[in-house]
Amino acid sequence: MKSDDKSRTPKDSHYARLRRAHRDTTGDASAQSGRPRPRVIAGDLPTDGLVRLYGLHTVRAALDNPARRIKRLMVTRNALARLELEEGAKLPFPVEMVEPRDIDRIVGSEAVHQGALLEAHPLKPKPLSALGDAQLVLVLDQVTDPHNVGAIMRSAVAFGAGALITTSRHSPAESGVLAKSASGALEHIDHIEVRNLADALGQLHDIGFQTIGLDSEGPAELEKTFAAERIALVLGAEGKGLRQKTRDTVTALARLDMPGAIRSLNVSNAAAIALYAAGRHLTTSSK
Repeated sequence: MKSDDKSRTPKDSHYARLRRAHRDTTGDASAQSGRPRPRVIAGDLPTDGLVRLYGLHTVRAALDNPARRIKRLMVTRNALARLELEEGAKLPFPVEMVEPRDIDRIVGSEAVHQGALLEAHPLKPKPLSALGDAQLVLVLDQVTDPHNVGAIMRSAVAFGAGALITTSRHSPAESGVLAKSASGALEHIDHIEVRNLADALGQLHDIGFQTIGLDSEGPAELEKTFAAERIALVLGAEGKGLRQKTRDTVTALARLDMPGAIRSLNVSNAAAIALYAAGRHLTTSSK
């Protein structure tokens, strides 16, 4: 019995487009066949110091980064085309053509790898002396969730921040989860690592930065706090917030003006709003 195309509603067409978009995004043969993907637990972490980066945006950005030392690429044919690579092309690292389930066995079926996985050496963090002439930087005070740090990196790149500063302890190491959350931003921002955050804030003061700690109970609205041509926004971990030593060291404590019933935000959302506000201040003050 033939189906009647005339009986299809706009809603039917909408959901059909969504299903096609999902298949294109995942490159998953089981999704294309209508079968659910079997749940697979991630394999062992690499023991040779490498990191596994997955997802189309993440892998494409890593391929384009000359500082990234890549060991191998595992990729499906669909993902290879979406990465704009030709099958059989000569690359300075091995390329393995695989099925999605092959990558599932490495990173687990919960990881949205989209058919692309890189194994590479992690990027080496830079010292504070490498900061250069950046006008806007982000400083994280023991933010440990890799999802949050990755999302913060993404916002930092989007709003033109020159660097992300973290401590060598109580900060997440580079990983596939962090890189996926950053959606390629990991390759586009300098990551500066310091041993003592209070000392680093003092050095930022010495080179002309105003350091502003975000606190939901800060005495002033963030936009009314800006008073310099170089801004360092300092954010603390969710729940704990800024440590007391950090609060005592920053130039100012400020809050985001939130008139609604909820008075605090996820740290990555707060970072995005603060970056936007700081960017507007710097753009206006430079005119």
